Order: sequence, then C-alpha cells, then structure tokens
Amino acid sequence: MGDGALSVWEKSSTARVVPSARPRKLAKVPFVELADGRLQGVVSSGSDIGRVYVSSVEAGTYAFACSTNNNRPCGGAHGWFCNHIRALIGEAVLQYGADRVARYLKVEVAGEADAGTLTDAMTSTRPAQGDSSAAAQVFSRFLRHLAYLEIAPTTAPLPEMHWFPTTRAVA
Repeated sequence: MGDGALSVWEKSSTARVVPSARPRKLAKVPFVELADGRLQGVVSSGSDIGRVYVSSVEAGTYAFACSTNNNRPCGGAHGWFCNHIRALIGEAVLQYGADRVARYLKVEVAGEADAGTLTDAMTSTRPAQGDSSAAAQVFSRFLRHLAYLEIAPTTAPLPEMHWFPTTRAVA
C-alpha cells in the first residue's frame, strides 16, 4: 500500500482533538471516554477518597457495569444505573455533547437531548447488568493519562512514542 492510499490524517502522528462541549470539573469524574463500543470512565467515590469506580454503558444494549478499582462490585448497581453511572453520563454530555453521546450509544430521544433524557431513555429499556471484565483496561488507561500529567511540558519527542513519524516526515 503506497502513500497515495493514506489520508493526511493517517500520515500524521497527531489526531484531531475535539474540544469539550462545555468545561467540566474533574474531581467527581476524572476520566470519561467513548471507546470500545461503550461509554466508560472512572468515577470518584463519594464516601472514600481512596476509592474510585470504573463504570461503563454499552452502546445499543445499554448493558452497564460498575466496580471498584480493585474489582469489587458496586453496591448500587443492582438492576439499575447506580449514581456512578449517572455521573459518568452527565460528564460525558459535558465533555462530548448530548448529541454525540446519544449517537455513540445509539439512544433515540424525542426532543432536546441532555444527560437526564439520555439516562431515562436507556433505563426505560431495563438494560441488563453487563460484564465488568473491561474495568482493568479502562482503569489502566486512566492511570496512563495520569502519568502524562506528570511529564513536564516539552516539544521534544517522548521516547515511548518514538514509532510515530513526525508530522513533516516524507516517506
């Protein structure tokens, strides 16, 4: 496959970053992403500063999972969305916008979409409790993002990302 078949985006080492729909506070939900066919992220515990929950909602089926960072099940996620999942949906709407979250999760909402209407539409289908096997992977990605925050700002290449070509490289 020659360079002619690759788009400009595929040839560069940078990905387009979509700015947040609205600013959000990171204390309650420090990590949220639309990835792997799920809305998933890390939610801080309201009662224990040392505990976080890894929560997710699957696109299409709305199967949900919530467990602590050391794989203990959430006490509130028994047959319905717990407060952690509700907070995750709310922060995803702030981060990505309600329309984008609705499209990704395949939620049909009549009228103006917001976190409440998305949550109501998903819970009205009585979704099943899903598998929490992806929690370790999500938590690992969250820790990886935290590690990048500790790196001093620089324009020099990061050794662990050396396989990406520079944006002006010509093959």
